[in-house]
Amino acid sequence: MSKRVELIFDFVSPNAYLVWWPLRDLLRELGAGLDVVPVFLGGMHKLTGNAPPMIRDAEVKGKNAYAMLEMRRFIAKHGLHKFRMNSKFPFNSVLLQRMLFAADQDGRGVQFVEAMLPAIWEQDLDASDPEAVAAAVTAAGFDARDLFERAQSDEVKQGLIDNTQNAVDRGTFGIPTMFVGDEMFFGKERLAQIEEELAR
Repeated sequence: MSKRVELIFDFVSPNAYLVWWPLRDLLRELGAGLDVVPVFLGGMHKLTGNAPPMIRDAEVKGKNAYAMLEMRRFIAKHGLHKFRMNSKFPFNSVLLQRMLFAADQDGRGVQFVEAMLPAIWEQDLDASDPEAVAAAVTAAGFDARDLFERAQSDEVKQGLIDNTQNAVDRGTFGIPTMFVGDEMFFGKERLAQIEEELAR
């Protein structure tokens, strides 16, 4: 059986962008595969009682400042200097997540993520603007009309709900969460642990 990592994923998380490229590099080095699992982080927060760290930790003196320091260190370590905080953050990601679900049905989930992450987190795409999203999706070589139509289908809507519930049932509470088999790893700082687990 080939080694694989499942990435529980939502475009709205800046850490989803930050972990993506180092994770992809690591998996290429190890000859391991990647499965993207689209979920809706807003729904996950409701199911788990979690909240974005900048909101959850706002009253904890020094904690968010330290989180930003760690982010800057991670960016420097992995050379992610194109990253820019999206001006619309936190944006509603449900349309993008449904489109990702549809693309993943076609076996193109990884390609969709790879194309759209730079648009959102480097080029400041307004993910809440359907026209802007359609233009970016089309530029990436996808059929925007097809993905938009399928994103409105009951099948895709329910599929994203089910993915979110299933991820929570497995213990997921935030993004990025990764699984190697049944072993769960939360956070972009867990790459070394994932490497160790894949080597077992």
